Amino acid sequence: MKKILLLSLLFFSSMIVYSQSGFENEPSVQFPFGRLNPDAPPQVGDFESMIGICQCKSLNRKPDQTWNDTLSMTWKFKYIMNGTAIQDEVWRDNELYAGSIRQFHQDSGVWIVSYFSYPAVPYTPGVWRGNKDGNDIVLFQDQKAPNGMEGDSRLTFFDMNDNGFSWIGEWISKDGQFVYPFWKIFCERRKE
Repeated sequence: MKKILLLSLLFFSSMIVYSQSGFENEPSVQFPFGRLNPDAPPQVGDFESMIGICQCKSLNRKPDQTWNDTLSMTWKFKYIMNGTAIQDEVWRDNELYAGSIRQFHQDSGVWIVSYFSYPAVPYTPGVWRGNKDGNDIVLFQDQKAPNGMEGDSRLTFFDMNDNGFSWIGEWISKDGQFVYPFWKIFCERRKE
């Protein structure tokens, strides 16, 4: 009986050590938002100033094109997949929950961002592609306007620094001549 107990303890302790080895960049007690993997593409660091939790003000358009009242939201960014990708989570006061998984695709040199939300659960997640443009991160997805005009959804992270960041969602025509902002978010890093 003692032999079985000893073997069981050895087996379980080896599983714990195995499950922790090689994944040192995952979120942990010591690093609650994970860490950038030094072997990841350097572009994974594009979101570094956003890693952590921010308190934000969210402002989006009504169908009549006026702006809704400002909502408070929390936006959390963390490293996942052993520090080779970014996950974010959003909680808004109106009980909208959302999140994205962000991976940098080295072969094409672009970010691939998949968006998920609740209560509006999409059959397929929205996918945006983009890159850093100067100090901003700009992502695009093909999207027709309500009138059928061809265009793109453009999402831009800007004013990124250790104190927070700003974000804007816009619909733009394919020729770039018409730009319609539909959502704005202003975030400040939460002081823990």
